[in-house]
Amino acid sequence: MKEFIKNFSEKVQTSLKNLPEEEIAKALNILEAAYERDGRIYIFGNGGSMALATHWVCDFNKTVFSHNLDKHHRRFQAIRVPTTDEELTAWANDVGFDMVFVGPLKNYLQDGDAIIAISSSGNSPNIIKAVELAKERKVSVIGISGFEVSNKLNQLADAKIFIPAEKGDYFLVEGIHGIILHMMVRYFKDYFDHLIEREPKNDF
Repeated sequence: MKEFIKNFSEKVQTSLKNLPEEEIAKALNILEAAYERDGRIYIFGNGGSMALATHWVCDFNKTVFSHNLDKHHRRFQAIRVPTTDEELTAWANDVGFDMVFVGPLKNYLQDGDAIIAISSSGNSPNIIKAVELAKERKVSVIGISGFEVSNKLNQLADAKIFIPAEKGDYFLVEGIHGIILHMMVRYFKDYFDHLIEREPKNDF
């Protein structure tokens, strides 16, 4: 048991030591640009990746500004796609599971927006369809993937956040994806806290 824990921990540590820092920085720049343009950020994934996407939306819309909720008239507009289980099942049942992300995005996606696509394999057809739509509409794509560097999402994304791992090691890849998404939240939380601290104080 201890050997298992040690081996798993070593894999995690190796992944964290080799994070794609330049690509994460590109992703942060894409998110900041969307904020400055008052654009929306759409995020999506299947299974565990959808859970990560939903968690991230909560943090990005609220936790980023938690210290100064009354100081920011404009905040991030992060939206998980689809927005409801009803919409997901309607698209899947009536049109096809490959349309569950791209279908809603066709309704929403505009200039100035950005998308975050999460797929451990990077090859899920419904993810790729949505990314191809974003590329057609000149919307920046942050791709968060794993396993093989040649995966389709990693090839298409503007910011290529890729975690190498043995094929099928979802435990490692999804865990590191979660850390990276939390890193994004913490970066912007600190960023906006710093901006508030720099604002001139009015003494009366």
